[in-house]
Amino acid sequence: MSKTALGFDIGGSSIKFARVDTDTGDLASEASSVLLPNPATPTVLLDTIKTALITLHWTGPFGVGYPGVIRHGRTLSAAHLDKSFIGHDWLSDLRSLSSAPVTLINDADAAGLAEVRYGAARKYSKPDSGTVVVATLGTGIGTALFHGGRLFPNTEFGHMQMGEREAEQWAAGAVRIREQLDWPEYGRRVDLFLQEMERLLSPDLIVLGGGVSENFTSFKPYFTVECDVLPAALGNNAGLIGAALATTLPH
Repeated sequence: MSKTALGFDIGGSSIKFARVDTDTGDLASEASSVLLPNPATPTVLLDTIKTALITLHWTGPFGVGYPGVIRHGRTLSAAHLDKSFIGHDWLSDLRSLSSAPVTLINDADAAGLAEVRYGAARKYSKPDSGTVVVATLGTGIGTALFHGGRLFPNTEFGHMQMGEREAEQWAAGAVRIREQLDWPEYGRRVDLFLQEMERLLSPDLIVLGGGVSENFTSFKPYFTVECDVLPAALGNNAGLIGAALATTLPH
């Protein structure tokens, strides 16, 4: 019998959630979304999660993908949320909503977990497999690092300095739109980011997610790195799928 968990993905403007079959990575229900509340404080977001649980009559395990650094259940950054999240033990708040397993995970790490277990990097999910970087090119650049299927949490390579700018100020998907870059120019920018990842980490595979991954073939020809580079396979659902999967991992 398959296992099911509820996954939440907190984005820049909304919170997506769905039931997920954690054996297969398939959605067990259609994904729903609610607008990100304003102000997005720990208490208000907790109430939003609680309302979703009540609406779905959900009493099983659930995981939440959070857009920031998580350490021992505390949210240590809050780029798009209220600053009262910084240093807050939000995992304890979330666990007060259920007697079932509850997890809190960085959103890029969640998307990476999904891609390594079920998606483009699934051949690297075994303990004896190699190193994978998953990078989401969206409003910023989120990253997740794996070796032998094991996650090294809270990497922030999107904030890596590249010349006078951070990587995400140079090659995020939003930058392409804002600066009206054509695909060759954008591809060369992403390539510089990939070169740094290859120089620092020597990965076997880099998986690129985010909205621009839908146009992967338009900018891939401008990559010069030696490692394999693939588009993410799970699209915009990767974050909530990975958040649900996190409930099954050892803690």
